[in-house]
Amino acid sequence: MNEEIGKLAGSIWHALAANGEMTLAKLKKEVGAEAPVFDWAIGWLAREDKIVLTREKRTTRACLKGWQGQTANAA
Repeated sequence: MNEEIGKLAGSIWHALAANGEMTLAKLKKEVGAEAPVFDWAIGWLAREDKIVLTREKRTTRACLKGWQGQTANAA
């Protein structure tokens, strides 16, 4: 199970690196993941201080640490 979570965490990291900030719903769809493994992988990345999670009304957005405000087209 840990290997599956780790692989998904890597996929999430790469999706955020390629696309910039995304909602958790869009990110989940992008990587083709299902709960609860997606939730555990997000938790892993958050615990390792690799991502930033931001609440906006009824949604949560994720981006890589240090990439806040940047988009995939920036830089």
